[in-house]
Amino acid sequence: MATDALIIIPTYKEADNIRNIITAIFGLPKQFDILVVDDNSPDETAAIVRELQTSYPNQLFLMERPGKMGLGTAYIAGFKWALQHQYQFVFEMDADFSHNPNDLIPLYEACRDNQAGMSIGSRYKKGVAIVNWPLGRLLMSYFASLYVRLITRMDIRDATAGFVCLSRTLLEKLDLDKIRMKGYGFQIEMKFKTWKLGFPIVEVPVIFINREIGTSKMSGGIFSEAFMGVIRMKISSLRRNYAKHISNRP
Repeated sequence: MATDALIIIPTYKEADNIRNIITAIFGLPKQFDILVVDDNSPDETAAIVRELQTSYPNQLFLMERPGKMGLGTAYIAGFKWALQHQYQFVFEMDADFSHNPNDLIPLYEACRDNQAGMSIGSRYKKGVAIVNWPLGRLLMSYFASLYVRLITRMDIRDATAGFVCLSRTLLEKLDLDKIRMKGYGFQIEMKFKTWKLGFPIVEVPVIFINREIGTSKMSGGIFSEAFMGVIRMKISSLRRNYAKHISNRP
């Protein structure tokens, strides 16, 4: 393994984007490896990745799953794969260029240099940095993060962000099999448990650009899971002794 950093990209019907995002990442001055977790896309997304593996045989990896199983489960599978392969920093990233590949290096450096458990590509660290989102979705996202802060008391401006770097130390402390939320709420739960375990969290300002190709996977059901899940997560945390986990941190 030539790099300490792995980017996990979950995909479902991203054939129009996957080649370009992989090429852009591999063109960065720092080397990153990529693991694509594809949920049996009917548009040959996985076939494109397999084709690209011939050009990047030791950097590009593919995990194929039998069908749509949820964003959270894709990342959990990717995290376990990353731990098995000894990566020190693991990223969550979308395939559609809403997450700018150029921001990967600042996220990496923020996590590494601050010995943080997590660095977040934050859309709301400095005002609102989102381009081309419909007003309704922008308001939903902004107030969702506000709602999460009110319920959890986390001092995180962008609690629902999906552009994240996580340290190996954090992933080893998290009980990945007990992450409950699968969709929109998964991002919130990961940040909440990181915070409860006492790991530093750094927010790095980024500009989020709405996808130009393909369709969003957001739905009302995903949002509803997160809305109620935050309350259940907060109540459940009151019954768990996080202090013992903090005391065992290296």
